[in-house]
Amino acid sequence: MNVQQGLWLAVFCMAGALSAASAADKGQSFDLQALHKVQAVGTPSLSPDGSLVVYDVSYNDVEKDVSTSDIWLVPYAGGTPYKLIDTPDKSEWAPQFSPDGKTIAFLSEAEDGTSQLFTVPVTGTTVQQITDVAEGVLEFDWAPDSKRLVFTAFVGSAQANAAGTAAPVVVNRFKYQEDWVGYLTGQRRHMHIVDVVQKTTVQITRGEQDFWLPAWSPDGRWIAVVSKDTGDVDKNLNTDVFIMPPVEGGALKRISTFDGTDVDPDWASPPAWSPDSEKLVWLASGESKWIYYAPWQLTVANIHTGDVREVARIDRCFYVPKWSADSVHVVALLEEDRATWVTKINTETEEITRLTQGPKFAYGFDLAGDDHIVVLQSDDNTPYELYSVGSDEQKLTAHNDWLRGYSLAKTEAFDFESDGHMIGGLIVYPPDYDASKTYPALFRLHGGPVYQYSHEFEADWQIYAASGYIVVGINPRGSSGKGFEFAKAIYADWGNVDSKDIIAGVQYLAGKGIIDKTRLGTGGWSYGGMLTNYVIATDTTFKAAVSGAGSANMLGMYGHDQYAREYELELGTPWHNMDAYLRVSFPFFKADKITTATLYQCAEKDLNVPCLGAEQMYQALKSLGTDTELVIYPGEHHGLTVPSYQEDRIRRNLSWYNRYLKKISD
Repeated sequence: MNVQQGLWLAVFCMAGALSAASAADKGQSFDLQALHKVQAVGTPSLSPDGSLVVYDVSYNDVEKDVSTSDIWLVPYAGGTPYKLIDTPDKSEWAPQFSPDGKTIAFLSEAEDGTSQLFTVPVTGTTVQQITDVAEGVLEFDWAPDSKRLVFTAFVGSAQANAAGTAAPVVVNRFKYQEDWVGYLTGQRRHMHIVDVVQKTTVQITRGEQDFWLPAWSPDGRWIAVVSKDTGDVDKNLNTDVFIMPPVEGGALKRISTFDGTDVDPDWASPPAWSPDSEKLVWLASGESKWIYYAPWQLTVANIHTGDVREVARIDRCFYVPKWSADSVHVVALLEEDRATWVTKINTETEEITRLTQGPKFAYGFDLAGDDHIVVLQSDDNTPYELYSVGSDEQKLTAHNDWLRGYSLAKTEAFDFESDGHMIGGLIVYPPDYDASKTYPALFRLHGGPVYQYSHEFEADWQIYAASGYIVVGINPRGSSGKGFEFAKAIYADWGNVDSKDIIAGVQYLAGKGIIDKTRLGTGGWSYGGMLTNYVIATDTTFKAAVSGAGSANMLGMYGHDQYAREYELELGTPWHNMDAYLRVSFPFFKADKITTATLYQCAEKDLNVPCLGAEQMYQALKSLGTDTELVIYPGEHHGLTVPSYQEDRIRRNLSWYNRYLKKISD
């Protein structure tokens, strides 16, 4: 495989960018009202014969101020998608065909508000709830007999007393909280099996051990699952792949051998069985200290011989591997620079073949039947839709074709040099872009930290561009898509070289006469909010900033968010490595150097990056007399889900940027 083939995206042609932008179709601008019309298509599941695709679609119900999802079906050969389940008052998601192709299992909201397993025939006649577990179902997989399902659920949570008073929170674990879950007290994630017909449930694992991502073998003999049982499981990332018979108290057999991360549960990529039930494939990372910096690589194991081997190791990330029908090839997503594609890997020769290519971002896929493949994919001007993969690639869904009536912003890739490194980015022009003018620009900073901006539809970028801004997304050192060395350049040194790369991007585009250097804004969410703090504490170029769900005083975050383990792996402990914590906390301790007017935002129930991070920076700038404001979104976690809050965030961002970059007041 020639990795350089993916780097054609990096060629920057300014003349092409300008001509493409000037040729934009005249139509309605993408605005805040259009934001709510975008439908989010979910990851597909193919019927066993490959003839049907089931998926969920989420949309914003503005009147009820909620996001709702329903189950849809579409023929793989093409045809009109149709809604299988239509329940306007609740959501359904994560549909999965039974092995006999007759039934679809999915998750939905029960009467008590928990997520439970439901089934519906492919004909869509009768929906049945088949589980009723106190903490709700987390994930599931079918048995090959189509009569049972294995699922995980929390067990052991403290219960309220007879008067309804919540029990005191008692924690004794190192990792004691998790966003969307809350405090981790006595509960553990355990596997259960439910009989679809009888609706009887049996818990098959017990003890002080968590289980994730169960996958039932095609021959029915085993369930593969991810767990940890080495040392203090809260302090390390040494997850392993196990198999066990599908019975209560079945013995666990360790399959993986790597002393590090074999399948991080957060990747939502279960170990996958070969059709002959002899092999497993999964994603392994590096040793624990490299956390999310090391690329996710393919590992194949033969459960009979015990042979475990690395396959097609390249300096890039793979995602969600699945076996082909021949039990020799594996299909997986492969992340390259600003793009992610579907690939096919021969596990014997290790040859990699790209099945998709171009400026696209593949997010999920499934394969079944005679290697029918369907992919969930986006590009610069198309929200995620489903496509068949092959020589006759076909778009299967059109949930967002209403966008054809809109004048969308044009996106181009560009590259520049920073400190001896080639840095890539994307630039989005206003729909009515005029090359003879310079424009105010917004530099959006991505989360992660190890992530990247790719060729995918960004609704907020379209809104900013339609409001007269050039939008720039740079992938500085620390981003994914360019290998291990590029990603770990910010290891234990957040905000140093990546800030330099952002500033170098400003100089490059200003030197080309594309942006007005006197009217620049920046901002981001999560690590993007953190990097915003680092950038404005490093340089005074930006006149306005929006730091969302970020932090700066990492000494204050230790023990307050869910990342104590990751801090200790990367930075050490504060009492032994104070210099490291001070190094990555410089925006807080050098707040007096910040002159940028900064809007801070956070989500009230966020345990990923709690409000403390935004509150501390807001308080510091307020004390110093620097223009600042703090917005807190009630009841929300790390990702905002309430439609009015999603709109409010973008509206406030625009208002803030307009005030300082266009001198427009509300």
